[in-house]
Amino acid sequence: MSTTGTGADAGQETGGPAGDAGGAPEGAAREEREAAAQLSTAPGEERLNVPSLGVIGWVRWFWRQLTSMRVALILLFLLSLGAIPGSVIPQTPVDALKVEKFREQHETLAPLYDKLQLFDVYTSVWFSAIYILLFISLVGCIVPRTWQFVGQLRARPPRAPRKLDRMPVYATWRTEADPETVREAARQLLRKRRFRAHVQGDAVASEKGYLREAGNLAFHIALIVLLLAFASGQLWKSEGNKLVVQGDGFSNTLTQYDDFQSGSLFTADMLDSFGFRLKDFHATYEESGPNKGTARDFQADVAYWEGGDGKEKDTTIKVNHPLELGSSKVYLIANGFAPVVSVKDGKGNVAYRGPVPFLQQDNNQTSSGVVKVTDYVDAKGRKDQLGFQGFFVPDFAPNSGTMFSQSPMLKNPAMFLTAYHGNLGVDGGPAQNVYQLDTENMTKFKAPDGSPFAKKLTPGDTMKLPNGAGSLKFEGVKEWANFQVSHQVGNGWALGGALAAIFGLASSLFIQRRRVWVRAVAGADGRTVVEAAGLGRSESSRLPDELAALVAAMQDAAPQATEPADDAAAAKDAADEKHPTGRQGAPHEDAGTEADGGTDSADPAESSEGAGK
Repeated sequence: MSTTGTGADAGQETGGPAGDAGGAPEGAAREEREAAAQLSTAPGEERLNVPSLGVIGWVRWFWRQLTSMRVALILLFLLSLGAIPGSVIPQTPVDALKVEKFREQHETLAPLYDKLQLFDVYTSVWFSAIYILLFISLVGCIVPRTWQFVGQLRARPPRAPRKLDRMPVYATWRTEADPETVREAARQLLRKRRFRAHVQGDAVASEKGYLREAGNLAFHIALIVLLLAFASGQLWKSEGNKLVVQGDGFSNTLTQYDDFQSGSLFTADMLDSFGFRLKDFHATYEESGPNKGTARDFQADVAYWEGGDGKEKDTTIKVNHPLELGSSKVYLIANGFAPVVSVKDGKGNVAYRGPVPFLQQDNNQTSSGVVKVTDYVDAKGRKDQLGFQGFFVPDFAPNSGTMFSQSPMLKNPAMFLTAYHGNLGVDGGPAQNVYQLDTENMTKFKAPDGSPFAKKLTPGDTMKLPNGAGSLKFEGVKEWANFQVSHQVGNGWALGGALAAIFGLASSLFIQRRRVWVRAVAGADGRTVVEAAGLGRSESSRLPDELAALVAAMQDAAPQATEPADDAAAAKDAADEKHPTGRQGAPHEDAGTEADGGTDSADPAESSEGAGK
């Protein structure tokens, strides 16, 4: 018998010349692969025909990953990590001057921080991305679980398993009452104990503890509310400071603030229309003992009004007791002293008169400040500008050897000033701090001996400038208070979300989901056999007691039948061989399946993993 074929095939099969000529390389490679396969225990290489996911498949996979609990926890952890730089590194919206000082001190780190947006963490691209992804993850997790929970509420508790004695908690007895009476009594008793119960077939099925999943959902929804409240608070917030001297007032407009910060979506028309006037300020301190000089109480007496034509009303603002006007709160945050001075120019005319706030430098109210006089002419009638820089102390001790104040109380006020003349730099150029003096283009007045002209002043003293250049008189002292006007959006929602989160977390931790079944059927002896069983969705030590209390309460409607002594002993032995009444332990392997209805019913609650998250 002969076969015909190509030379390559023949060569591969017989190793003849034709194979060497046309198929030697391919035949040798095949032989090597076959030899390797015989020596190796690894499975043979086969090409799997796996279909590609495609665009829709990849989108679906990404969505499932994003809405998983694992990714939500990772994003929450990243959000907490991202908030750390915002607490450690100075933030531009909070304190721009501190940020500039940080730039000067860290010339290498500052450019890197700028690229990473670490000086404005909470509005940075990376923090916003984490924030938005966490929000989407929570919403994508909650919506399907909410619909699933609604389905559980609308569905009936699952029917009783075929073998109740396999449940972790079980009890049985015989009674003379008919089965229908027993089932109706069990149903009413379970409903009285806030179980959802209904009669199905020969048994009563009931379930309780739905608030566990409701609390779980409430906790996640509360997280979303907190995220929204935080976002709205950052986008629409405003915060400004205003220093008000005793007797002066303030109107809630942007031009009245000393400094002002706001969110990116804030507009000026969101400011509440109100104003107030500082009538008086009271500060009390410890005057003796180890806590001498420690503040006891600060109180600002103000007259406020709401709207453009509102009537003035008197009130008091204290520390941590702000004045609430609309959606704004006015806080008292600092206080100090403002010496009242009058300055005359070289012609004897009053060039300036009024209180000048000095800023606190230590706990004893040693303060620094400046007096700027722009409307001034010298003795020859030439326009010029004056500047005075120095310190004010409310309690000066001449024999102490120091110019620092001995206490924060106004006992012996004194002021130390150095005089300048020249260009204050307020007519043009960059903005200046009103509480600092730029002496770059100014010249100190000289005393007759050539030293800088300076003088110590007490109330009523006058400082006469050299060469008839004018004078400064220290007329008295007023007090000032610094107020912070805060406009926060979403505080009520944040509080509500926090309370809801606590309630939801407590519900998911302490409420147990459990099911109870009561079966009543006619026995072979004509008596009714009653079986009661319980199953918890999680291990609970209260379930045996709860079932025991239920069985005891049912004795009125279904009392245990009296049996002859021999029959009673036999029944007791049979019950002991099975499961002791009211025991709790691990069910058989198929108990969970049968408890959920086995093949007889489908329980939508079992398909959810939400109760365990």
